[in-house]
Amino acid sequence: MSTALKTNRLQVENQFPKLAYKKNQLFTNLLEKKENMAVVGLGYVGLPLAVHMASKFKVIGFDVNGGKVLQLMQHKDPCKELPSEEFKGKDISFTSNDEILKEAKFYIVAVPTPIDDLKKPNLTPLKSATATIAKYLKKGDCVVFESTVFPGCTEEVCVPILERISRLKLNKDFTVGYSPERINPGDTQHTFTKIKKIVSASTDESLETVAKVYEEVVTAGVHRAPAIKVAEAAKVVENIQRDVNIGLMNELSQIFNALEINTKDVLQAAGTKWNFHNYFPGLVGGHCIGVDPYYLIHKAKEMRYTPKLLEQVREVNESMINHIVLQIERKLYAKRFLKNNISILVKGVAFKENVNDIRNSKTAEMCLELQKRGYNVVVQDYMVDPKEVKKRYGLTIKNTTSEAFDAIILAVDHEDYKHLAYYDYLKNGTKETLIFDVKGDKKDKFPAEVYMSL
Repeated sequence: MSTALKTNRLQVENQFPKLAYKKNQLFTNLLEKKENMAVVGLGYVGLPLAVHMASKFKVIGFDVNGGKVLQLMQHKDPCKELPSEEFKGKDISFTSNDEILKEAKFYIVAVPTPIDDLKKPNLTPLKSATATIAKYLKKGDCVVFESTVFPGCTEEVCVPILERISRLKLNKDFTVGYSPERINPGDTQHTFTKIKKIVSASTDESLETVAKVYEEVVTAGVHRAPAIKVAEAAKVVENIQRDVNIGLMNELSQIFNALEINTKDVLQAAGTKWNFHNYFPGLVGGHCIGVDPYYLIHKAKEMRYTPKLLEQVREVNESMINHIVLQIERKLYAKRFLKNNISILVKGVAFKENVNDIRNSKTAEMCLELQKRGYNVVVQDYMVDPKEVKKRYGLTIKNTTSEAFDAIILAVDHEDYKHLAYYDYLKNGTKETLIFDVKGDKKDKFPAEVYMSL
C-alpha cells in the first residue's frame, strides 16, 4: 500500500474514535435479547416501526400520551394504521413511564417535527424526547433519530443535549445515528419493511450496528449514507421534490383556469409522452410535504442563502386555498346564487385520503376561510375523530344530513367517497348544486354546467 493511501486511511479512521466495547457486540446482544431496544414516540411512524422491530428484538414502546399507551396495551392503534393482529407474537411492552427507558441500550426517536405559526422549525418534541433519553443514557448506548430535520440538526441540536444531561461524550461513551422515516400513512403497498432504509451514524462501527438492526426487519435492505448530514438532507429532499412538482402543477392549474382549460385534460394529453412525470394539482398539507421545505429554508437562511425557488413554491401551494374559494365564489355569482346563508358541504377533512390524520389539514383551513367569508359550511369525514377536529380547528363533523347544499366540495377522496355517483350527491343538493372536485378525476360523473376542478 502506498504512503498516500495509508495516510488517507489513517485520517478517515481518526475521524471515528473506537468505542470501548467489542465491535457490533451491541447488535449481537440486541438480537439475542440480552439488551433492550426502546422506540420513543408511538405515532404514525413510531408505532409501525416498534411493532416490526419487536418481531426480532425485545422492544420498549414509549410515549408521553398515557391514553394512547392504554389503547396500545389492548392492541388498538389510535392511528388506525395497524390491525390488532399485527401486535400478536411481538416482543413489545408499552409504557408512558420514562424510567423504564433506563433498561434500553439502543434508542430510536420517532417524534413529530412540526413548524410553528411563523413557519419556523418547532423542535420542542424532539428536544424533549432527546432530554428524556439523556437522563438514562449509559456508556455503549446508541441513539438513532428518525424525525425529519434540517441537515446538521442531529449533531448541532440533539448531541449537545445528550452530552450535557448525561455528562457522557459522543463517540467516546455513546454513539448516535440517523435513519429518516419513510412511512407513507394510508399506503398499504409501500409499507415499513418494503421501503429501503437510509442509515447513517457517528462512527463506522455504529453505522454497521444501526445497519444490521434495520436489515433484520427491512426486507428492502438499507443504504449506508456517508454522513449523518447526508441522510438528513436526503429526507427533506424527498419531500421538497414532491412539493416543487406539485407547486408547478398548481401554478399551471391557475393559468389554465384563467384560460378556461381543464387541467386534468391537459395533463392526460401531456402524459402520453414516455418521460412525462405525472404530478397533479391539489392542496398540499400534512406533516411532511407541507412542512419539510421550511426546515431546509430555515437552515439555508442560517447559512445566508435565500432559497428563492423553495419559498416561491411554498407560496404557490399555500395560495391554493384562496384560489379554490375564489373559483367557487365566482361560479356562485355567475349562477346568481345571491341569497344569504349560502351553504357548502365539504367531504373530507383529513390531510390526505384514507387516513385519520388532520395535522396541517389545508381542507380544514379552507373550511375556516369559507366560514370567514360568511358561508354556512358543513364538514363530513368518517375517518377522523370529531372531537380532535373540533379541538384543533373548531369545526363540527356532521356525517349524516338531509340538507340541500348550494355547493359540494369533494376535498379528500377517501375510499368510501370514490364510488359515489351523481345520484348520491343529489341527496344533498339539486341539479343547480355546484360540485368542486379538488382531485379533478370525476369530470365524467357530473354535468359540465355544475362541475368544477383545479
